[in-house]
Amino acid sequence: MTATSHSTRAHSFNAAAAQYAANRPSYPSALFDAIEDLAGRPLEGARVGDIGAGTGIATALLHARGADVIAVEPGDGMAAQLHCTLPRVPLVRGDGNALPLATDSVDFLTYAQAWHWTDPARSVPEAQRVLRPGGALALWWNTGPADVPWLSEQADRVRDHFGGEYKNQQGASDIRSETAFRGAPAAPAHAKRVVRWSRTVPLDTHLANIGSHSIFLVQGEGATNAFLAREREHLLEVFPDGMVEEVYDVLLIVATP
Repeated sequence: MTATSHSTRAHSFNAAAAQYAANRPSYPSALFDAIEDLAGRPLEGARVGDIGAGTGIATALLHARGADVIAVEPGDGMAAQLHCTLPRVPLVRGDGNALPLATDSVDFLTYAQAWHWTDPARSVPEAQRVLRPGGALALWWNTGPADVPWLSEQADRVRDHFGGEYKNQQGASDIRSETAFRGAPAAPAHAKRVVRWSRTVPLDTHLANIGSHSIFLVQGEGATNAFLAREREHLLEVFPDGMVEEVYDVLLIVATP
């Protein structure tokens, strides 16, 4: 992927912020239990910088967990949606490559579906600068598990649609603890955990979720709608009542830089 296409995809969410907020999956409470376990400290009462906060899906959950959260988001559309949803949560504009946060100012930095938009050569040193001693960097992605047949079949159809470019409907299948810090001056000490969960949603919500991923957002409305129409027919064979059980493996990496 070229730097230009990466940037285009990163900014594509701003025009679809409402769609993103309404249809993207959340995260299970077990994920936050795992973050605390791997970090060796609670989120309650902690100062947390939620980076690439998007529409605030993770931000709201961190706040509900008792964390003192500040959201950091570069995109105009996403930031506007977050502010509308969470008007009392502090929001600053910026990204992980140049954090708009003071040195030694937070106990956690969190990246929900966002770390892959950063350059680890810059974002790792920035995390080390901003985290307080004993602080933790938590990165996570909802990914589609390969052992769920209908999801694997859907991933194959998405990959075929894009000529093999897209590895997974969630776009993070190649993000692993071995590669997440590639390019950084030195990989920080880290641990990985996978948390499985599921949600059951109407077929329209599932299709809108797919359509909110950057590779669909940048390909054009006509091609996206054509794919989603075909996908509707495939899924009605699996879920004839129109309710789709989405299964996710949340890949969590917690580093202590």
